[in-house]
Amino acid sequence: MTDRITTGARGEELAADFLHAHGFELLDRNWRCRFGEIDLIARDGRALVCVEVRSRTSTGFGHPVESITRKKLARMRQVAAIWRAAHPDLRGGLRLDVVTVMLLPGQPPEIAHLRGVGGEDAR
Repeated sequence: MTDRITTGARGEELAADFLHAHGFELLDRNWRCRFGEIDLIARDGRALVCVEVRSRTSTGFGHPVESITRKKLARMRQVAAIWRAAHPDLRGGLRLDVVTVMLLPGQPPEIAHLRGVGGEDAR
């Protein structure tokens, strides 16, 4: 379990750095409610973006994006809507993104950013 937690934390840090380098403003990390968690919340121009980060150290269970199921997308929409309701002072449309991080031994991290995975407006 510790390796999984370490991998997840490293992936989230790399994802946050990646988004920042691409002009995103990080607003929050690991926001939780009783229905789940949003890994990263950022502003991309006028859009508010809830980001799910998926990290892997091998392809034994497939690419990280393969773990984003319809059920996971539904949960992401639900938690994003709750976050949005809890932050009425923040303006902008709400978008769901996924950042995948491959941490293969002996190789530099491979980061991919998928925009609008749950539709452009998650409200």
